[in-house]
Amino acid sequence: MNEDILKGKWNQFKGEVQKQWGKLTNDDVDMINGEYDKLVGRIQERYGRTREAVQEEVESYFERHPEY
Repeated sequence: MNEDILKGKWNQFKGEVQKQWGKLTNDDVDMINGEYDKLVGRIQERYGRTREAVQEEVESYFERHPEY
């Protein structure tokens, strides 16, 4: 995932993030603000997974959704 693209399309993308990772709150999404590391960190925190597992999951999600 290109971090510049994520940041640039964040407003379009944040609803999809909340659908995929429903434990993320509106405040989480606002705080992430398109920053990849913050996205991974928040998912890790909310779901109690390792950073590596979350990174793989996020990358896999982006590969399945090339429009982002």
